[in-house]
Amino acid sequence: MQVEEIISRLRSGQVGVMPSDTVYGLMCVARDPNAVAQLYRLKQRDSKPGTLIGASTEQFIELGLAEEDLILAQHYWPGPVSVVVPGSTTSEYLHQGKDSLAVRIPDNTLLQEICRETGALQTSSANITGQPVATTIDQARAYFGDKVDFYVDGGDLSHNQPSTIIQIKDGVTNVLRQGAQQVVS
Repeated sequence: MQVEEIISRLRSGQVGVMPSDTVYGLMCVARDPNAVAQLYRLKQRDSKPGTLIGASTEQFIELGLAEEDLILAQHYWPGPVSVVVPGSTTSEYLHQGKDSLAVRIPDNTLLQEICRETGALQTSSANITGQPVATTIDQARAYFGDKVDFYVDGGDLSHNQPSTIIQIKDGVTNVLRQGAQQVVS
């Protein structure tokens, strides 16, 4: 599938499975409440927001996140580190009733190119809640079949790990999940 087609599908409200810089993820345009709701239905979970990925911090600010909360996070990007920031200033469909959101600028030129054209994407690992993360497109198809609008095959990602998740609060970095990148707190 060509990049232009991926961008067009995302802009039209579709939800797809695509490789990230870590693992396969369900992805849709974050500004589209209906697409985000569909992503969570596919994931079979409520009240646990996924991760916003973007090409720049400005895309997160456009969604309502505070610039001052993103300044320290920029040190980790681009890369496989998701940073939990206060999210209650965004729309509820994004923060799912929580007061925080994980955000990341991936180290993946294809995703950055897509995000430059679509704006930030809402993502969540390609699996049903409680099941192992899909590391191949065939595993993702086994979870979602034709319920997903499109698939982008990025090969076998079993050598990758999910992103590390950190929270920066009062200048202190706390590692919430150790994943692809070591973080010194």
